[in-house]
Amino acid sequence: MSTSQIAFLKGHGTENDFVIVPDPDNDLDLPAPVVARLCDRRAGIGGDGLLHVVRSAAHPEAQAMAAEAEWFMDYRNADGSIAEMCGNGVRVFAHHLQRAGLVEQGDLAVATRGGVKRVHIAKDGGITVSMGQRLLPEEHVTVTVDGRSWPARNVNMGNPHAVAFVDDLAHAGSLYSAPEYTPAAVYPDGVNIEFVVARGPRHVAMRVHERGSGETRSCGTGACAVAVAAARRDGADPALTGSPVTYTVDLPGGTLVITEHPDGAIDMTGPAVIVAEGFIDPAWLETVIG
Repeated sequence: MSTSQIAFLKGHGTENDFVIVPDPDNDLDLPAPVVARLCDRRAGIGGDGLLHVVRSAAHPEAQAMAAEAEWFMDYRNADGSIAEMCGNGVRVFAHHLQRAGLVEQGDLAVATRGGVKRVHIAKDGGITVSMGQRLLPEEHVTVTVDGRSWPARNVNMGNPHAVAFVDDLAHAGSLYSAPEYTPAAVYPDGVNIEFVVARGPRHVAMRVHERGSGETRSCGTGACAVAVAAARRDGADPALTGSPVTYTVDLPGGTLVITEHPDGAIDMTGPAVIVAEGFIDPAWLETVIG
């Protein structure tokens, strides 16, 4: 990794916060220890993850998507591990691109490891992400915290989720460490686990443990998975009714609105904010690399 001055920004979507590193030509090497230190809230900048902003044509994992999406969201978890997708991250990513003058208000496409995501930036600042098709794997899963166990709905949003409905969100425990789940073979690469309570008609609240990050204030793909699971629980499956269904999902960091269409496509709408920008100190970075 170059130890010359490296620009960064800090942003969040419903308090799911990110370190943003613009690197259009993919010149930077970002090994896991460096990402983890940047995301450290005491020894670094702090964030639930890192958004590496790269032109698709410049990144080997995104070159096949370059004709469809100019920009690639190379997303990393807070521990430095690579992740397929992050719904809140896509909104913050798109907001950064617009703020930097790299895209216009309206429609754009963003390449991710979970495929190309369609984004709409509205005049009021709200950002809607077409999250793609939800998948409902058939495997049954059980989630356990502090001796309590619940059946969990297996939902895939380009990344894996296990959604458990509980009587009280406090039953999820601290969520600093990953809750137990069985059978482990269902999620060989780990899983994001959501705990959900009802708030009213088409209205739920949730907490989440994100793999590689612990409990976060918000999780976009998790909110989508929760809305999908809630629709099945409420007998409002759009694939059966033929009509879209919309859920309001409250998270510790704010509110997202999720719509599932009869063909299985999911839209997510919510805010995105950039709060700071600056430069990473090269001397500090040398100590991390060394």
